[in-house]
Amino acid sequence: MHEDPRISRKRPDVAAEDEAVASGMIFTIEPGAYLPGWGGVRIEDDVLVTDTGVEVLTHVTTELIEI
Repeated sequence: MHEDPRISRKRPDVAAEDEAVASGMIFTIEPGAYLPGWGGVRIEDDVLVTDTGVEVLTHVTTELIEI
C-alpha cells in the first residue's frame, strides 16, 4: 500500500492538486519488470530531496546477480 505524499507522472485523466516537492522529503522510487506467467522484480531506491537536487540514499548494487 502506498501512502501520501506520492509522486508520479502527470496523467490527463486523473485530477490531482499541484503540491510542491520540498527539501527534506524522502520518496521511494520503485520501478519493476514483470514477465507474464513467471513473475518479476521491483528495485526500490530511497531518494532525499535537497536544496540543490536529490540524494539517493540506497547504496545497493543493481547489477544482476545470478544465484
